[in-house]
Amino acid sequence: MGNSDIREAQAKACASSKEPYYRPLGREIEIFEAAYKSKMAVLLKGPTGCGKTRFVSHMAWRLGLPVHTVACHDDLTSSDLVGRYLIKGRETVWMDGPLTTAVRGGGICYLDEVVEARKDTTVILHPLSDDRRVLSVEKTGEEIHAPDNFMLVISYNPGYQHILKDLKPSTRQRFISLEFDYPPEEVESEIVAMESGLDAELAGKLVRAGRRMRKLVDSGLESPPGTRLLVHAAALINQGLSPEEASEAAIVRPVTDDLELHKAMMDILKASF
Repeated sequence: MGNSDIREAQAKACASSKEPYYRPLGREIEIFEAAYKSKMAVLLKGPTGCGKTRFVSHMAWRLGLPVHTVACHDDLTSSDLVGRYLIKGRETVWMDGPLTTAVRGGGICYLDEVVEARKDTTVILHPLSDDRRVLSVEKTGEEIHAPDNFMLVISYNPGYQHILKDLKPSTRQRFISLEFDYPPEEVESEIVAMESGLDAELAGKLVRAGRRMRKLVDSGLESPPGTRLLVHAAALINQGLSPEEASEAAIVRPVTDDLELHKAMMDILKASF
C-alpha cells in the first residue's frame, strides 16, 4: 500500500467513526451544509482551542465525507500539498499530496492555520476555491476538476497571527466565513463535563478558573487557555489528580514559561477550588 492509499484509508476510517461530539453555538451547522451543497469553500476564524477542528470532524461525519487534515507550518510548500516525484528503486514515481488526494477522491480537505504556510500554497488554492474548482498540478500537466463531494476548508486564528501573515483579500473573498469564539460559561461547562466525564460542579469551577486566566492576556499572556485545555485538565482530574495538579500540567505549563504568569494562574486555581 502506498502513502496515498494509507492516507485515503485513514480518511475513510475517520469518516466512518462514531459521531464526534460538537455543541453548536449558532447556525454554523446550517451555514456549513448550505456552503457544501453550493460547492463553496469555507474559512473558519477563531482562537486556538475553541472547537474549529472538532467542528470540521463533526461536519465530515454529518455529511458522510472523509476528512484530510493538514497542519500548516512555516516550511509547508505547495509540493507538500499537491505532491511530488519520488525515487522508488530504479523508477521515478509521482506521489499525490493530501490536497490532490482529496480533489481526486472527494471529501473535506482541511488546512489548519493556513496562514502559517508559505505564500505559494495559498496561490494554488485560488482556482480551487472559486467557481472553477480546479487544481492545477504543474509537474504532471494535469488540471483536476473537483467532484461534487469535495470541499475545501481553511482556518486561522486572527488574534494570534502576525499581521504580515494575514490572509490576502483576494484569498479571503473566495470563502464563506464562519467566526468561532469561546462558548458562554454555562455551555463551556457542559462541554467540559460531556467531553471528560467530570461531574458538573467540578467542571463549572474549572471553567470559571479558565475564564479568569484568559483575562491575563492584559498582563502579557500570549495564548489564553482554550476549551481544549480545560477538557484535558478535567480528564486528568477525573483520573484522580487534584484540580490544582491537573490544571498546572494541562493548562498552566502549556501556555506560559513566565514565572509571574505561572504564579498568577496558580493563585487563580487555589482560589477556585
